[in-house]
Amino acid sequence: MSEATAHITSWRDYLELTKPRVVLLMLLCALVGMFLAVPGMVPLDILIFGLTGIALVAGSAAVVNHLADAHIDARMARTEHRPVATGRVGFAQGLAFSALLGIAGMAVLYFLVNPLTAWLNLASWVGYGLIYTLFLKRATPQNIVIGGLFGAAPPLFGWAAVSNSIEPGALLLVLIIFAWTPPHFWALALDRKEEYASVDVPMLPVTHGEPLTRLHIFLYTLILLASSLMPFAIGMSGWLYLAGALGLGAGFIYWAVVLLINRNPRAPLETFRYSIVYLGLLFVVLLVDHYWLVVNAPASRSLLEFTPL
Repeated sequence: MSEATAHITSWRDYLELTKPRVVLLMLLCALVGMFLAVPGMVPLDILIFGLTGIALVAGSAAVVNHLADAHIDARMARTEHRPVATGRVGFAQGLAFSALLGIAGMAVLYFLVNPLTAWLNLASWVGYGLIYTLFLKRATPQNIVIGGLFGAAPPLFGWAAVSNSIEPGALLLVLIIFAWTPPHFWALALDRKEEYASVDVPMLPVTHGEPLTRLHIFLYTLILLASSLMPFAIGMSGWLYLAGALGLGAGFIYWAVVLLINRNPRAPLETFRYSIVYLGLLFVVLLVDHYWLVVNAPASRSLLEFTPL
């Protein structure tokens, strides 16, 4: 058996297809959504089955992304070693794997969590796996802005898994990730501008140039900061979260300004890396603040008590 054939059956290749680091960040956001939906502990069955189902459906959509972009991935340095791009996993194998993950995830969510969470995950799967990957990514330089909505939904999934409803608090968390997505991806697009241009993907730096992209990153970072302060403004979180959001937001603005000045050639990649740390820490602080409020001031929960829509 050749080395190439041996690689086809490697579990690591299939794991890579699911974009595990991206899924882990999604699960963190979904986990925070779960805990923010209740003043106490999330039921253990909802916690386990909810996160399992969300991970499976997200992994399925990621596999579709690998399959659809294989010809592009093979021509970009960042992605040329991906399993489908190199042929270690065939198209039919990847498609079957995606179907298996998606069906299993939907079954777990529908039968062991609630139908609402299952349908929300299916809508996100269609949005990211099909609408964004097959159409938006190649159709418009606003691909990240529009497509970002599909990737911003994990907190809503988590909240719905616990409450079986769509509530304002969950939508606010979605708004934060939605505002975070453009500066996050455009920073990477700046670093990989030539690669995106070579494969005809109309990322903003390719179609409108770097100066405008840097300005857009700065403006969206301001929008992100404003969005991140809204949980405190409506009484959903307390002073601990406010301090964390301001500190993390100041760091993001710093990198956005460094990008705008354009004197540091490593700024795009550093901004991209910071954006990942930013989102993870912001949601951790939100979670810690939530239980700090529960323990220290249970009577002063939210100004809204988050009535279902």
